[in-house]
Amino acid sequence: MSSRAPSKRIRKSPAARRAEIVAKAAEIALSEGLECVTLRRIGEELDVRPGLVSHYFPSAEELVAEAFGTAATGELDALIPEEPPPASATERLTGFLARTSGPAWDDISRLWINARHLTRYRPALRDRVVHQETAWRARLAGLIEDGVARGEFRPSEEPSVVASQILVVLDGLGADGGADADALPRAVARMAVTWAERELGLAHGTLGP
Repeated sequence: MSSRAPSKRIRKSPAARRAEIVAKAAEIALSEGLECVTLRRIGEELDVRPGLVSHYFPSAEELVAEAFGTAATGELDALIPEEPPPASATERLTGFLARTSGPAWDDISRLWINARHLTRYRPALRDRVVHQETAWRARLAGLIEDGVARGEFRPSEEPSVVASQILVVLDGLGADGGADADALPRAVARMAVTWAERELGLAHGTLGP
């Protein structure tokens, strides 16, 4: 009678193991909240001892900050890639506003609200939130600058100011924790789009319905 040999645990490189830990922490942060990111929880999810997780992140605070930063950066890269696709600035901004106004935005919107609340008590997370806010403004401002250079946009303010205004409106719309957009009056649900069109000198409807 044959018996199966016990499976051997694959020894991962330090970089691969750290990336695995951060990816799992970011996944939990998005789906359940940053409070659920603990060394023990990550160890259980990855079937490793908490001591292994603490080897890479001596404190949960560091892991929480890294989880938020990874999730926020991943979403930003999906919304506004550093290397822009071969599309007009108007098309790229339309896509950005469409995604940040629909169900796909709910998890990351809740995560931002969650992170900002926790910054009162977690300095490492506060620093990461500030860093991410700066990165998001810069990436959106770069998209607007590209539109200006192409002659597509005629902003009423500096691109960085318009970018900040758009993000503030999106933050305001998401402040309720992701209410059903279909339940909002159309004028409210479309506020970010309306604001962007007005501030960029675009005709109503240019950036989507």
